[in-house]
Amino acid sequence: MIQDRLEFEVAVVGAGPAGLLVARRLQQEGADVIVLDAHARVGDSWRERYGSLRLFSPGWASSPPDFPLPIGMRECPSAERMADHLEAYAERFALPVRLGTRVQRLSREEGRFVLDVQGLDGPGRLSADRVVVAAGAHRRPVRPPFASRLSQSVRQLHSLEYHDPEDLAPGPVLVVGAGNSGTDIALEAAAAGHPTVLAGRHPGQTPVRIDTVPGFVVGAAILGVLRHLTVATPFGRAAKRRQAGHGLPLIRNKVADLEAAGIRRTGRIVGVEDGLPVDADGGRVEASTIVWCTGSRGDLSFLDVDGALDDDAEPRHTRGIADAVPGLAFVGLDFQFSAASSTIQGMDRDARYVVRRLLATRTAAPARRLAPQPLT
Repeated sequence: MIQDRLEFEVAVVGAGPAGLLVARRLQQEGADVIVLDAHARVGDSWRERYGSLRLFSPGWASSPPDFPLPIGMRECPSAERMADHLEAYAERFALPVRLGTRVQRLSREEGRFVLDVQGLDGPGRLSADRVVVAAGAHRRPVRPPFASRLSQSVRQLHSLEYHDPEDLAPGPVLVVGAGNSGTDIALEAAAAGHPTVLAGRHPGQTPVRIDTVPGFVVGAAILGVLRHLTVATPFGRAAKRRQAGHGLPLIRNKVADLEAAGIRRTGRIVGVEDGLPVDADGGRVEASTIVWCTGSRGDLSFLDVDGALDDDAEPRHTRGIADAVPGLAFVGLDFQFSAASSTIQGMDRDARYVVRRLLATRTAAPARRLAPQPLT
């Protein structure tokens, strides 16, 4: 049984969308693969997000290959529905996922990768010839340093920790960060009866409503543009530099929605005075709950392989293939190859490329191969 085995040709770390797409492509190539994930169920990384979250891409663009979401063509799935569909995808293709298994350290010994794991039955050790890391993105909440100086009476949550209005303390709510997640949570807090303040600069907004027919047409065109905006082009490389550290414009929510909900706007939160947050104009903002929608970072602290990460603990790679560590690859990175790399369609293209490159050095013929496909 796969649960009892300790050696594999390829180990995939993470059973989110990227990890499952990689596993499926490896499976189609006849590779001996195992997928390791710390969660109890496939899709739990989506179930952990706030309950009202909906994707911006419609069903056709959010579906894994050969397994369409059973929703309308223009309907955008919820996080819960996406989680359930990924779980069904893993079951439909019998992907070899070992759940409840956290990779605590990935190292290299005598030419093989060694994965020290903590599973349901305790610690263990697996090995693999090749490893694809498809986990760790957007796992560490980012908060400003002064957050620790806020009054103990103020409840603090990050958007990664917030699930629904029941998480909010009675009284006024301050949402810091006016991007898509921030406006989602602010609208939800206001609808639940909390006086709500939204802090941060306006990031701009799309000109049409995404859930309308014109929005569907414009969205489909934008997805096509993002797919062709790659690091292989000067425009793509410039776009990647501009995107670093910046969020998207408002896509579903609009400023008019915030005004209609009675949400008050203020500038950036820049510090703390008498235990309360202070905005850029020096005004104190009364709040019983603060929700920090201030971004997140990856967490690849388990990766203990020389040359795998740069000085900022980011992967050193070219299109997902580790620059200095043969046999190591990544999928699911922001702008890994194109601006669409964070979407299902972009992840699958990245997965196909990474699998082709990794398996090109196999010494034994695989059990079954697909017909050749273009790498792009």
